[in-house]
Amino acid sequence: MQKNKYSYVWVSLVILVFGIIFIPKIIDRVQSGTIVQSDRMNVKDSNAKLAFVEINGEKRKVPPFAFINQDSLLISNEDYLGKVYVVEFFFTTCPTICPIMNKNLVQLQDELKEFEDFGVASFTINPEHDTPAVLKAYAEKYGITNMDWHLMTGELTDLYALANSGFNIFAAQVPEAAGGFEHAGLFALIDKDGYIRSRVDKFGNPIVYYRGTITQEEGENDHGEQEQISILKEDIKKLLEE
Repeated sequence: MQKNKYSYVWVSLVILVFGIIFIPKIIDRVQSGTIVQSDRMNVKDSNAKLAFVEINGEKRKVPPFAFINQDSLLISNEDYLGKVYVVEFFFTTCPTICPIMNKNLVQLQDELKEFEDFGVASFTINPEHDTPAVLKAYAEKYGITNMDWHLMTGELTDLYALANSGFNIFAAQVPEAAGGFEHAGLFALIDKDGYIRSRVDKFGNPIVYYRGTITQEEGENDHGEQEQISILKEDIKKLLEE
């Protein structure tokens, strides 16, 4: 009986300590919304179904676009029909996240080189500097060899409309930011028919975009966000097999 009494005391003490240390942190995360965001984006189920991204019940397609690529060729969304591809927004003089994003995409390029129907669409958000010649040099520097990886430039207003309205991937000119621009380090995954696709989270909602700023080698960043290049690769293969 005495032993049970001491056991109850220890259990009560452990519960009290847990409550003091962890519950306030959990409450803060719930109130700030980070617990939902973190849990929603940390997706690892390799059997997860790939969903269509929908708006008002309609499957969302890539909006029409036409820009000049690194070879001075006009490339449109129709050139990607029949291919599975990844969309990114970047700029060649980016000193922060773009090198990581393109390192990840080159890794995908190299690991998926046996698939002829895989491509990448990279849109610059600094077209004044990023001419076709500059984009060509950037492609050579990063080892971009996929014939369906187009680095595109064009009118600034058209590029920003595509990013912010077409894909809802943030991009803006911010003079005080590193490199003079800010943008989200996200990848969009597009199927062969031009629809935006992604796997779903544990709540059944599409994650919509994939993190592009964490490498597989890192695993996760300082905020506890997990890399999503590995699941992006899995999902690209699923769409290639559809």
